[in-house]
Amino acid sequence: MNEIVNLRRARKAKARNQAEEAAASNRARFGTPKPTRDLTKARLEKAAQTLDSHQLEGGKPGKD
Repeated sequence: MNEIVNLRRARKAKARNQAEEAAASNRARFGTPKPTRDLTKARLEKAAQTLDSHQLEGGKPGKD
């Protein structure tokens, strides 16, 4: 037989799990110090610039 489930408790447990996931996301996004965020942003911009500077001139690849 299956267990009897209290729907109120199940609903509250689901809400707690969703709140915990949102909190973890916010900790990752807002919990880093500003110098670390700036460094990460600068590295990403430099990587994008380097990638763009190595792109071949012309149209799409495979077209002559």
